Amino acid sequence: MKKKIAVRTLCAMLFALSVLVHAQQPKKLFRVGYLSPAASPSIYGSQMLVEAFTESLRALGYVEGQNILIERRFTKRGDTSQFSGLADELVRLKVDCIVTTGIPAIRAAKQATSTIPIVMNVADDPVEMGLIESLARPGGNITGYTRIDAELSGKRLEILKEAFPKVARVGHLWTGLSGMANVREIEAPARALRLQVKAIEMKGPDDLEKSFRTAAKEAEALIISGGSWMNDQRARVASQAAKTRLPAIYPNSQFIVDGGLMSYNAAFLDQHRRMAYYVDRILKGAKPADLPVERPNKFEFVVNLKAAKQIGLTIPQSLLYRATK
Repeated sequence: MKKKIAVRTLCAMLFALSVLVHAQQPKKLFRVGYLSPAASPSIYGSQMLVEAFTESLRALGYVEGQNILIERRFTKRGDTSQFSGLADELVRLKVDCIVTTGIPAIRAAKQATSTIPIVMNVADDPVEMGLIESLARPGGNITGYTRIDAELSGKRLEILKEAFPKVARVGHLWTGLSGMANVREIEAPARALRLQVKAIEMKGPDDLEKSFRTAAKEAEALIISGGSWMNDQRARVASQAAKTRLPAIYPNSQFIVDGGLMSYNAAFLDQHRRMAYYVDRILKGAKPADLPVERPNKFEFVVNLKAAKQIGLTIPQSLLYRATK
């Protein structure tokens, strides 16, 4: 009898010990790289995007420091040449996934690894840029979002014409690959709206003043197509536009925070929150090649009434009713 009790006691102790050991087994700690241009103080700057992304991860059950680590890497002063070194650093850390924003960051990550999954958020056409094979089946190690910025340039032109019907000549200030795509996309809408559009390329920040002076002489309104350095120069761009006293529409609401008049774009913060969904799928075993790239289905139209008042413009009430902010 005593022997049976001893055996049972020993079995109970071994069972309790096995439960304790199992409970102490560490959970999988995922490591995610986050590669982006320099953090910005504006409401839609890089830091706000990171917060939107991490909040969505928490909603999916990922708590930073417990079951996930986010390796944040930002360039300094918008220097895109730094992306290559930062991407290599994330690869050396053996991250499980790399989240990127913008063409320079995505290309750097793609060059650094062909195996680590990459989740992108890009304004340009990723198929045309050679990043993926198709939206439905990306192939390779990249998936995520495209903001179809070039396609939206026609919509911006429509809004500009609706707000200011008497406008006949529009100056299109553009830079970089994103801007070049917008130049092509804007041609058909311009013909349909019977607008003359003069494309004015800005190769760098030193071209700002000269380009706006040219636009002021030849146009009655402005459409701005951004690039990486122009986003870093938002306040200067908005200031130069205000000096021309011409109505201008911008590629994203960051410019409006810094004094611009109007913007129309995909709801960028919502897309960044949605990027957490891709990361979750990938961490659970899905392959980027099999995850379709999504296009935006939610857009934001932002109007700065203070900026309009400063240059003596009145935005039609019918258009204001459609503004998201």
